[in-house]
Amino acid sequence: MNGVLIVDKPSGLTSHDVVSRVRRILGERSVGHLGTLDPLATGVLPLVMGNLTRLAQFYTSAEKTYDGVIRFGFATDTYDAEGEPAGPPQPVNLSLRQVEAIAMKFQGVIEQMPPPFSAKKIHGVPAYKLARKNKEVVLQPVQVEIKEFTILGMSGGDRASFRARVASGTYMRSVAHDIGRELGCGAHLESLRRTAAAEFDLSHAHTLDELGAAAKTGQAEALFIHPRTILPQFPSVTANDEMAARIHTGRTVNLPDFSSARQVKVFYGQRELIAIATRIAGTLFHPKIVLAVEQMARR
Repeated sequence: MNGVLIVDKPSGLTSHDVVSRVRRILGERSVGHLGTLDPLATGVLPLVMGNLTRLAQFYTSAEKTYDGVIRFGFATDTYDAEGEPAGPPQPVNLSLRQVEAIAMKFQGVIEQMPPPFSAKKIHGVPAYKLARKNKEVVLQPVQVEIKEFTILGMSGGDRASFRARVASGTYMRSVAHDIGRELGCGAHLESLRRTAAAEFDLSHAHTLDELGAAAKTGQAEALFIHPRTILPQFPSVTANDEMAARIHTGRTVNLPDFSSARQVKVFYGQRELIAIATRIAGTLFHPKIVLAVEQMARR
């Protein structure tokens, strides 16, 4: 079963939990996700299945968009609502203008310290595993990019709703924590919903219950993203039988209409993505990533 499925991840599950459930629902072992969501977070979690797991390499730097809420008054050890308070809560009554002024400092390219409870590795061990054992977690700041960060409103003087569009690797938990530190009152991420990742958004997403119901009637693949809309930055070409045979054997193909493209998606028919071909010289393309060897071999 080859495809891309967008799951609306519920709160309380890890991204790996979602992958495991989808494996069981679909009876497909080869399933992976295109970017971790924290257990607290909900929203867009793109999954790739079967041969299309090979597309994951094209999404390592995918942009993400989030809606969320920052709660002021105390920080936590995880930088979100699931952690232990770092101190007693203090009363705060912040104005929208105050929070907006601080938020402006968190736009563009910035240095960010990842949360101690994160997947960042220290000598090959994820930081969260060390933190759970109360071992010292020494992380280094990393450069991230926050392309948009808008404070949408305040509630009760201690909660700020926001929308953010960020480059891959940005932790909104750290943004919340750092804003609280700047304001001197502490803060943590109370809720987070990913509304988009790469070309996928909530309009493409399905719940695990919806997937389960569709699988029971043999309609699960109807929920998959249409392959032609995947990786929209790459032009598409439809292969004839001769071209498909050359791709199957790893030979170059001539694509005169795509001489300016660096990479193209090659389809057999309307829906079967069989390769990502890379231009090597002039109009010659080499199928660096073949996605449908088994299917082509049977033709």
